[in-house]
Amino acid sequence: MTQRFAVLGAGVIGETMVSSILRAGHPATALVVSERHPERAAELRQEYGVAVTCNNPEAVRGATVILLAVKPADVWSLLVEISVDVEPGATVVSLVSGVGTATMEAALPRGVAVVRVMPNTPAIVGAGMFGVSPGSDVSAEQLAQVVSLLETGGRVAVVDESLQDGVTAVSGSGPAYVFYLAEAMIAAGVATGLSADVALLLTQQTLVGAARLLDDADDTPQELRRRVTSPNGTTAAAVAVFDERGVKDALVAGMLASAARSAELSEPGA
Repeated sequence: MTQRFAVLGAGVIGETMVSSILRAGHPATALVVSERHPERAAELRQEYGVAVTCNNPEAVRGATVILLAVKPADVWSLLVEISVDVEPGATVVSLVSGVGTATMEAALPRGVAVVRVMPNTPAIVGAGMFGVSPGSDVSAEQLAQVVSLLETGGRVAVVDESLQDGVTAVSGSGPAYVFYLAEAMIAAGVATGLSADVALLLTQQTLVGAARLLDDADDTPQELRRRVTSPNGTTAAAVAVFDERGVKDALVAGMLASAARSAELSEPGA
């Protein structure tokens, strides 16, 4: 069966999914985007050659895969709005934080497949991470189709939905932790006398290189760190201060707070 796609919401993640669908080899004619702002709609038409409408029910008619990329507060009303127009056998993919599959299934016709996805922003450059949890009516074929689509934007881990708060804490919010570290590294570089431009360049390439090494190596992060840390050397001096100040414990505590907030957002009225 020919796949037809509807992307509801054209923010950063919505546009990323538009790009992923086209990168997967689907023609622009197989895709409709829902966007209520005329200027943004014109940008999408020009950039991707896709059809854009401000009418959500119109966008989902005939779609085999519907991707939700709106704010969490708007999900319920959106599902109610489109429910009668969702085709039997369609797959609804939510890229919205904190909204469970049971909530979505309750608003849609019985039997509609629902998949919950936690993306992260590096998907914009094809280096994203997606945590995927299928709902109760998702077939193996439907799940495989969603995974294949998301893999055009990065890597995919299929997890039980009860683990989505952990996915949010580690990878959903994770890029911000890296950027936070980058801010500190740049500030330290400037404090030593480096120009801001040079400190930025050193930090960018160091993080990119370290991430690539972590990705390519068979060794654990602990082993990779040990190789850089000579006894009584410069790296050891820095790590000793990190440990003295409880940096690792603070990072773990912060990520657990992220997971807890994710759980709170799943509660009605959060």
